[in-house]
Amino acid sequence: MNDDEAGSRGRDVRDIVAARLPGYAIRSVTLLGEGEDNVAYQVTGVGGELIVRFAKDPDPEARAARVEGEARLLAAVADLAPLPVPEPCFADAERGCLAYRKLPGLPLTGVPLSRWPKHAETVGAAAGELLAALHGAAAEHLVPLVEVDHQPPRVWLEEAAQMYATVAARVPAARRPAIEAFLEAPPPPGPEALAFSHNDLGVEHVLLDPATGTVTGVIDWSDAAICDPAYDFGLLYRDLGPAALDRALSRYPGDGRREAIAARAAFYARCSLLEDLAYGLDPGQDVYLSKSLAALERLYPDAVARGAQGSRDLGM
Repeated sequence: MNDDEAGSRGRDVRDIVAARLPGYAIRSVTLLGEGEDNVAYQVTGVGGELIVRFAKDPDPEARAARVEGEARLLAAVADLAPLPVPEPCFADAERGCLAYRKLPGLPLTGVPLSRWPKHAETVGAAAGELLAALHGAAAEHLVPLVEVDHQPPRVWLEEAAQMYATVAARVPAARRPAIEAFLEAPPPPGPEALAFSHNDLGVEHVLLDPATGTVTGVIDWSDAAICDPAYDFGLLYRDLGPAALDRALSRYPGDGRREAIAARAAFYARCSLLEDLAYGLDPGQDVYLSKSLAALERLYPDAVARGAQGSRDLGM
């Protein structure tokens, strides 16, 4: 986005908020960030802070459908989730705009990486309760709001191998044999059933009060889908390690399912780590690079470490 576009969109933000929330006195509009699907602004005013997002789909009908669908989804998730989630203040489907009150707290990616282990069990427990609630929901009521997002584990492994080829030069030599052994090994069995889930529950979407360590919300539900229930557990394991996974599974019902979920979670953690590492190599994504390099040693230990770790390594 160039300066002219940014200025024009900033004026759009002010116009939309003034029209939809006439009692809200705007003090400032700040560009938060831009991804493949949306550009987001923070609006500060007398009535608190808003997040105002614009969908980037160039097709007006597809853009409107996306915004309307996400507004309905967030309303449904708010009824299910034991944690705060964004709840729309308004949606302007024609202009591809969705606005909601900013939740308190920082994404965990805004906390120094060295402090993540301190928060792992707290985040794991909160995430386990959230996933238990989401996965226990009647999927047929949510199917109209989300898509099915599932591919066999062998496809995940094939894509992980392709991703590894793009990042291998940045992988420390001590980690490469373990990665290559993983990519050559057979994948785990797929899930017996799919479930509704966040489908992108990495640390960038978990909000935390850095002073108290309390989880204050979960954001960015745009990838929510009917998917393998183990996938979000895998992202927790990838980013925060076994302590977070153990606590999450301890809050999850059904002892008989936990072992299979843990095995697939480790598989997804290893596959998605390679994708995260590739993303971290892009300009401006240093936090992803740092967390990925830190996780490599844990998820892909060398032969000596694997021998010491033994059965505690859930996926190998």
